[in-house]
Amino acid sequence: MLLTQNELRSLVELKQRSPHQLLGMHPLKDGSGVVVRAFVPDATAVSFHSINEPPLPRVELQRVHAAGVFEGVSQAATEVYPYQMVITNKSGGVRQQRDPYSFLPTLGEADLYLFNKGDERRIYDKLGAQLRTAEGVTGASFAVWAPNAQRVSLVGDFNAWDGRAHQMRSLGSSGVWEIFLPGVGEGAHYKYELLDHNGHIRLKTDPYGFFFEVAPKNAAIVWDNRKFQWTDGAWLKRRREQDPLRTPVSIYELHIGSWRKKTKAESFGYRELAAPLIAYLKQMGFTHVEFMPLAEHAYYPSWGYQITGFYAATSRYGSPEDLQFLINELHHAGVGVLVDWVPAHFPRDDWALARFDGTALYEHEDPRKGAHQDWGTLIFNYGRHEVVNFLIANALFWCERFHIDGLRVDAVASMLYLDYSRKAGEWIPNKYGGRENLEAIDFLRQFNHLVHTEFPGVMTIAEESTAWPQVTRPPYVGGLGFSFKWNMGWMHDTLEYFKRPPIHRKYHQNDLTFAMIYHHHENFILPLSHDEVVHGKGSLLGRMPGDDWQRFANLRVLLGYQWMFPGKMLTFMGGEIGQSGEWQANGQVNWDLLAAGPYHKGVQKLVADLNQLYRAEPCLWQADFETAGFAWIDASDNQNSVISFLRRATEPVGMLVVILNLTPVPRLNYRIGLPQPGQWNEVFNSDAAIYGGSNVGNLGGVTATEDECHGQPCAAGFTLPPLSIIAFKPERVTVPKVVPPPAKEKVKPTAAAKAKKGSKRGN
Repeated sequence: MLLTQNELRSLVELKQRSPHQLLGMHPLKDGSGVVVRAFVPDATAVSFHSINEPPLPRVELQRVHAAGVFEGVSQAATEVYPYQMVITNKSGGVRQQRDPYSFLPTLGEADLYLFNKGDERRIYDKLGAQLRTAEGVTGASFAVWAPNAQRVSLVGDFNAWDGRAHQMRSLGSSGVWEIFLPGVGEGAHYKYELLDHNGHIRLKTDPYGFFFEVAPKNAAIVWDNRKFQWTDGAWLKRRREQDPLRTPVSIYELHIGSWRKKTKAESFGYRELAAPLIAYLKQMGFTHVEFMPLAEHAYYPSWGYQITGFYAATSRYGSPEDLQFLINELHHAGVGVLVDWVPAHFPRDDWALARFDGTALYEHEDPRKGAHQDWGTLIFNYGRHEVVNFLIANALFWCERFHIDGLRVDAVASMLYLDYSRKAGEWIPNKYGGRENLEAIDFLRQFNHLVHTEFPGVMTIAEESTAWPQVTRPPYVGGLGFSFKWNMGWMHDTLEYFKRPPIHRKYHQNDLTFAMIYHHHENFILPLSHDEVVHGKGSLLGRMPGDDWQRFANLRVLLGYQWMFPGKMLTFMGGEIGQSGEWQANGQVNWDLLAAGPYHKGVQKLVADLNQLYRAEPCLWQADFETAGFAWIDASDNQNSVISFLRRATEPVGMLVVILNLTPVPRLNYRIGLPQPGQWNEVFNSDAAIYGGSNVGNLGGVTATEDECHGQPCAAGFTLPPLSIIAFKPERVTVPKVVPPPAKEKVKPTAAAKAKKGSKRGN
């Protein structure tokens, strides 16, 4: 036996960090031949033979340890050569295979350097399970970051989940462990078996896994997520050329598992969802759909926000290419796709990221920085290069492999503040003594910069509920770099206002107008999201006061106000039909309500018409974030709870006047100032009978005369329906003529003036 006892013991006891140095083929030190070693626990006999021509003699290996270590010497060659192993197992079966320990590492020094530096943007092409051909042999390479592990083995259905069979090698100080397995193909199930920092055996799933077993099982599955044939090139080209700030964005937020079900227990899969979802989105006129998290999550009631597989589309609804098919079809239908992305935290499941190698690897060791008080989850360590690399590459992964058009970043506020939801003494200040999480801020800026530069046109959206400045301003001016921010203040104030009985609203009109005080500080999305219809909050309809007629009228005004107020908008599924109950993740949208009288069907029709009006009128989206795009006409009539404002576009020139009557009292001949005379046509009325309203209106429009009112040069008398929002468009837009100032008469200088000028030049 050429192995020393210590070397043999390290293999048998699974404590060898570099098994490739002992196993496989190696030249003998004296140059007399080569030695081949194999550790095959289930073998009774092992031999090897060359696969080159002319073939070299077959060599039988001798068992040198009862655990299954074999060793054999060939003197037919002095240099390493390709060979095939022939293994006879204990049941008498024979298999032939290339030796995994005969291959060079599949990661180079540059890959590892960039990863440790935090700048390997396509690390998902390097770590995890990668189908590849090495030295002409097809198989899969596996690599995992576990710097504090004493040993890492690859286990799976290809080796009977035996940690002795495929011990991985440590690639130096990088902390990465690697092995290439010939013959392993798509569909193989695998995990990593670690001897952790404390000497305990841990069975972990792959942080970079592309596909997983359906929960509660959690093995990763070798998968090629690049085989789908995309046909959405025209969509991607248009996306690159558009500015989302100046285009229509009307978002339908959706939870795949509970939008529509085949049975009470079975949801639609990705492919099955494509046709009905696209038909519905086209019917309703939404420009984008936003999916709640699609990454793999073991705990269904987390709705996807406790992710265990950041690089995998959840297998609950199909394969990665099934999701790619759905997105491709949505793009062909002209619908953009946003997904919720969760870089703020991860769950404590002991088979996933938590204490991955026995230490706080992805999280902080100190719970004052590493544990979420509210959600019982763990916080990423944004100060660690490899963790930042994991997250930023993940954002790029969803954009590249799944053609995502936008990432809505969950719980940004919890990332920005070290004292988020913590009492005094429960958090650690930053190096300057402040509460800002400096590492998280740098991470968010880097994330936004790379997404926007590598994928122009892709939106990044912050769910951020505080007054943190410049969330949607570029990093080079001190901002975080997001495209948009959810306007949580608008949402809270608006819902607070609408739940009040109309008789009390005159005291709270500021709730509706306050958002314009800070509107131009950020690029806002107005959200009525899933968070507003869960945990005992009731549905949007359930918040509205009064009898059924008033409740639905209020809901119609709320939705109309959302669509016509400056900013892009988002509404959660069910809200567009006036669903009466809270959202239940185990159920589905209560579609039966559409057959229960005119009100629910009327709300659905209203939302479809709002989207149609919105897309047709540039004044509702072109200048959302410019001062020229909005002006109050009158926000001071709190006694009558009437508000009016103007929306404008500049290219082409256009405008709409929007009027809200927020009490059930109709207002007749209510005079409102207008910017120009002539006919103004009524283009929207939430009180129309087709929406379930009382059908009070203005018989198609009003005529404005030159009569100054509300600071406008003209005015008209309007009929304001009860609990309504109405909109009017001028029949023709009058563009004020710009009269240039008279040219100043040129005055010839006197001789004295010329002399004075020359004197100054001389000095």
